[in-house]
Amino acid sequence: MYQKISNNILETIGNTPMVKINSITKDLPCTVYAKVETTNPGNSIKDRMALKMIEDAEKDGRLKPGGTIIEGTSGNTGMGLAIAAIIKGYKCIFTTTDKQSKEKVDALRAFGAEVVVCPTDVEPEDPKSYYSVSSRLVKEVPNSWKPNQYDNKSNSVAHYEQTGPEIWEQTEGKITHLVVGVGTGGTISGTGKYLKEKNPNIKVLGIDTYGSIFKKLKETGIIDKNEIYPYITEGIGEDFLPENVDINLIDHFEKVTDRDAAIMTRRIPREEGIFAGNSAGSAMAGLMQMKDMFKPGDVVVVIFHDHGTRYLGKMFNDDWMRDRGFLEIKKPKAIDLISSHKNQKLLTVEANASVSDALSTMNKYGISQIPVKDGNQFVGSLNDSFLFSKLIEDSSIKNKTVKDVMQAPFPFVTDQTLMEDISKLITKENNAVLMTDLAGTTHIITKHDLIQGISQMSN
Repeated sequence: MYQKISNNILETIGNTPMVKINSITKDLPCTVYAKVETTNPGNSIKDRMALKMIEDAEKDGRLKPGGTIIEGTSGNTGMGLAIAAIIKGYKCIFTTTDKQSKEKVDALRAFGAEVVVCPTDVEPEDPKSYYSVSSRLVKEVPNSWKPNQYDNKSNSVAHYEQTGPEIWEQTEGKITHLVVGVGTGGTISGTGKYLKEKNPNIKVLGIDTYGSIFKKLKETGIIDKNEIYPYITEGIGEDFLPENVDINLIDHFEKVTDRDAAIMTRRIPREEGIFAGNSAGSAMAGLMQMKDMFKPGDVVVVIFHDHGTRYLGKMFNDDWMRDRGFLEIKKPKAIDLISSHKNQKLLTVEANASVSDALSTMNKYGISQIPVKDGNQFVGSLNDSFLFSKLIEDSSIKNKTVKDVMQAPFPFVTDQTLMEDISKLITKENNAVLMTDLAGTTHIITKHDLIQGISQMSN
């Protein structure tokens, strides 16, 4: 059945799919569903509350025609506000932190918004914080309005009116646990409130990050400043208590490390085929940490807040992951060892060529070994130390053909052969191995390539 024609893009917000998670959770006793919010027009769950905040502000006169929306946002709320602003005729100025991905900032600017990037490592009260800058701008810019997603109850109401009912209906009222990353608190509080009204036994589980106050606040009632420090995970955690966070409604907070969140973020598309973002990775990692809380028959719903394209320069970038020590170290294979010269043609010498020609080629290109071919076949090899010892014994051998003096051919390995197995093949008598890639191109792997491989593992 086709969806009816929408009058504008705002009418497509909500009614997002619920998808069973199969691979990552295969060892859990319960059924796990993901509420995939990436199908909203702004590719995140924040579209719901952004539109609701604007509509409520229009109704009570806080937002007037032709006005400017000014908000502190990590990107997703800004996207939702920007999309709604285009349809409704408003301007947007957003403040964000320098820990947010470049893709998020670029996406906001693509919708015509002005974006001011502020430092992360400052107190909320600091004049340079993105909270403070947005508050200052709303005083300076005429006819402006600040939604304040953290304390604006329209945030929670949007999820009470939309997300909660959708989940209840999609699971046919069978949901037993809700797992949500907690930032502003609107999603977990609004959705959780609706679901608990339907069934008070439903457990609402919040995902927190190290460097955030939520878990300790829930367990002790104390906001501990020592708990606050910079963290990498995006979209969840806070260093203050937003009014939208209903601590009493949340049954448990689970903290997830930056590393575990990042690694799980990468697993979701590779194992489930769902391109979700960093907060989804954190929520799934937290869910797996809480596996002992679930029993057979339980139905667990986890919110996938936003899309993976927002994190292409971060969690989905190998160099970024490696620089932070997040990338799981894998043993290099033959295909990895040729990366520095994979586009270079393999140098060879014909068996019928003279030794003098072989030496000339090796000197010209500064190589210490070379494979020998007879037509399309690899029939032997030469290395410089072997030739040098032969020339010392008899200088006239340089006039002989290569096939008269060549050594045994280099052994072949597959592109998936491990570096440790390759190292066993490279000996005093045998200086290299050959490998043919999937395209049918042959490459050489030398001691130098092994040394580079070892160096990369230790970095």
